[in-house]
Amino acid sequence: MEKIAIIGAGLIGCAWASVFARAGHTVTLYDIDPNAVASARDTVKAGLVKQRAVGLISEEPDVVIARVSATASLEDAVRGADLVQENVRETVDAKKEIYAKLDKLVGPNTLLASSTSGIPASAFTEALACRQRCFVGHPINPPSVVPLVELVPAPWTEPSVIERARTIYARAGQVPIVVNREIQGFIVNRLQGALLAEAFRLVEDGYVNGSDIDKAVKDGLGLRWSFMGPMETIDLNAPGGLRDYCGRYGPLYYDIATQAAPRQWTDALIGRLEQERLAELPADQRPARQAWRDQRLMDLVAHKRAAPEK
Repeated sequence: MEKIAIIGAGLIGCAWASVFARAGHTVTLYDIDPNAVASARDTVKAGLVKQRAVGLISEEPDVVIARVSATASLEDAVRGADLVQENVRETVDAKKEIYAKLDKLVGPNTLLASSTSGIPASAFTEALACRQRCFVGHPINPPSVVPLVELVPAPWTEPSVIERARTIYARAGQVPIVVNREIQGFIVNRLQGALLAEAFRLVEDGYVNGSDIDKAVKDGLGLRWSFMGPMETIDLNAPGGLRDYCGRYGPLYYDIATQAAPRQWTDALIGRLEQERLAELPADQRPARQAWRDQRLMDLVAHKRAAPEK
């Protein structure tokens, strides 16, 4: 199995560590913060215990965590690594700084993936000698539970690098999708952004409140979307399939799209939605609800694994 180096031992880095370790990889976590290094393995193990409880891993957590080490030495972390998964601060300057160091330390065949949520790899890899092996490997939070990862090449990334990365992530139990070329926000954020834009517009114009928007998704669209994408959904929602659906509803969606001019999210609207959310969930209860969310996600992923795809 490949050796994996995780750069940044925060929540995302530790989640990535569990992904690769439970798949059999040797994993080394690095962080500049000694406290993060000291607590990294405990954080990873705590996640593994929860995953084991719902059947997402078959090995005991002690067996999996034995594959994970943590270090304050970047050189030690990347020595012999086949894949580096970077998780530093979400700024171009921070990415440039760490990649300049990695450029001098990694081996000639090491792949370098960034977990960035929206910064294209071209913004911080152009000057690197290893730039042809750099790309974005954007996870959905938390990657230890949600399997999707977006692989986004820079203009100079070699196609073989993306294919090799796709194989590594897939063998680790993730679901990689390939973005053919760079685009702001990648794919998942753009899809989520389109839904949020319409949701905010409907609330601002007084058609519905935020709570009912959530119900429309979690008790309506989201039930189907948890196991089917939008293309399969519409293919199954008309007697003649996708083309029939487009013929029936295409004009309606076109009319809706022409009404949807881009809008800024105003402070007044944000404040209104914030007050709705705080009425439903006080701020001091948010951590418990986040833990509830992660547990529900694990239960859902376990169910999907047990249920046949076909």
